[in-house]
Amino acid sequence: MIDIRLIRENPELVKENIRKKFQDEKLVLVDEVKKLDEEYRQIRKNADDLRARRNQASKEIGGLMKQGQKEAAEKIKAEISQIGQQIDAMEVKEEELAKEIRQRMLVIPNIIDPSVPIGKDDSENVVLEEFGTKPVKNFAIPYHTEIMERLNGIDLDGARKTSGNGFYYLFGDVARLHSAVLTYARDFMIDRGFTYVIPPYMIRSDVVTGVMSFSEMENMMYKIEGEDLYLIGTSEHSMIGRFIDTIIDEDQLPLTLTSYSPCFRKEVGAHGIEERGVYRIHQFEKQEMIVVCRPEDSMQWYEKLWQNSVDFFLSLNIPVRTLECCSGDLADLKVKSCDVEAWSPRQQKYFEVCSCSNLGDAQARRLQIRINGKDGKYFAHTLNDTVVAPPRMLIAFLENNLNEDGSVNIPEALRPYMGNKEVIGK
Repeated sequence: MIDIRLIRENPELVKENIRKKFQDEKLVLVDEVKKLDEEYRQIRKNADDLRARRNQASKEIGGLMKQGQKEAAEKIKAEISQIGQQIDAMEVKEEELAKEIRQRMLVIPNIIDPSVPIGKDDSENVVLEEFGTKPVKNFAIPYHTEIMERLNGIDLDGARKTSGNGFYYLFGDVARLHSAVLTYARDFMIDRGFTYVIPPYMIRSDVVTGVMSFSEMENMMYKIEGEDLYLIGTSEHSMIGRFIDTIIDEDQLPLTLTSYSPCFRKEVGAHGIEERGVYRIHQFEKQEMIVVCRPEDSMQWYEKLWQNSVDFFLSLNIPVRTLECCSGDLADLKVKSCDVEAWSPRQQKYFEVCSCSNLGDAQARRLQIRINGKDGKYFAHTLNDTVVAPPRMLIAFLENNLNEDGSVNIPEALRPYMGNKEVIGK
C-alpha cells in the first residue's frame, strides 16, 4: 500500500506507475481516493471544530451557573447535546470513508523502482546473469518422475487416491534427499548470519491482507472452514505477520531470519505439460529468507538475498541464472523482484526455483510495522527470498547430478546430511 500523500500531492506519478504496470483499469481509483480523502479530511476538520466548541461550551456552563444564569446554561447544555449528535454522525461517516479509501488503496500497486524494466508480462522479463557450468550429458535424461521412480522414490498414483492431483509420496533415498536439502539450506543460512525460525502454518485474515494482494490471495490461499484462519502459501506470510502493530527500535535492525515451513497452494489456472509431476503441487516444503530493515538498506539486502540463492544452488552443482521481473510481471506490493532459475539438462532451458522480492514499505504500511528512529517513527522495509523449495528443486538436482546408469551423485556439501553417501542408486 502506497503513502496516501503521493495521491494528495502527486497523483500523476501514481497514475504513471499504474500505466507502467499495464493496469489502466485502476487509473480511476486514484481520482476516487483523492476525492474521498478530501471529503474525509473535511469531515475530520468539522468534527474537530465541533469538539473544540463542545469543550469551550462545557467550560462556559460552570461560569453561568456560578452567576445564577441557569436558563443560559441550559441552552448551552442543549447545544452540547446537539453537537454530540453531530459528532457521532460524523464519526460514523469518517469510518465509512476510511474503509472506502483503504479498499481502493489496497488495490493501487506499489511504486516500482526506476531500475525495473517496463514490460507487459513474464515474456518480457530480462535475463541478467548466468552462473555455473552446464553439465554435458551424453545420454537421454528421463523426465524427473521417471528418475525418481527408478530410484523407488515417488508414488504419484497412490497420492491421487488419497488426496487427488498435485500431491505425492516420497520414499527412501529420494525422501531422504528432500529432507537433507532442507536441513542443509537451514545450516547454509545460519552460517550466513540468519536466525532460524519455525513459524505458525496458519494465519488470520488481517495478516493475509497485510502481506499479499487480493488476486494472489484468491489464487493461492486455502481457508479453514468455519474459522478465521488460512493455510500459509509460504512462511513469509506468518514471518512478516509476526510484526503486525509493532514498533522496532532502529538499533535492532536489520532483522535477518530464515524460516522453514510446509506450504499449501491452490495453484489455480492451467499449466503446460512441463508442469506435470512435481512442478506444480498443492503441498511442499520450503526454506525462506526474510529481512526487515531500514528503507535506505533494502536495496543492498535485495542484492544479498538473491546472491545467497545463487550460491546455495552452485554448492549443489546446479547452474542457475537470474531473471529480472518486468513491471507487468511484478505483484502489486513489489518494488523490485528477480527470479533465480535452475538449468534443466533434459529440457535445455532454465526454470524458476527461487524468487527474490523487495516490497519496500508496502507490507509495513498494511500491517503497521514501524521503526523507532532518532528522528521519529517511520515504516520498515521488508524483503523475502527463497533459499530452496523441494520437491521442485529436486528436478534440477537430479537432472544435473544424474549418471548414465541412473545413479545420482551427491555433491560434497550435501554428503554430511546423506549419511556421507557419495552416490544414490537403484
